[in-house]
Amino acid sequence: MHDGCGGVREDGKAMVDKLRMMGFRDMPLPVAAQIDCECGEPFMMAKFEDSCPKCGMVYGVTPCHAGDPTAIRPAGVDY
Repeated sequence: MHDGCGGVREDGKAMVDKLRMMGFRDMPLPVAAQIDCECGEPFMMAKFEDSCPKCGMVYGVTPCHAGDPTAIRPAGVDY
């Protein structure tokens, strides 16, 4: 069930699961976000679900929070 902009915000795996379920994972972000990956590699996150090119850490952000870089959460390496 869709819960609007509420719900998943803290758990990166749950956030990425929701993106996949709703069909948003490959959609482009309104504005790309600079990510400093947990491995130390900076990269530009361009989609609602994206991954670090160095270590494969997957990151996600919901469409409702795409304008807030602090809402981006890690889900795990190769998640």
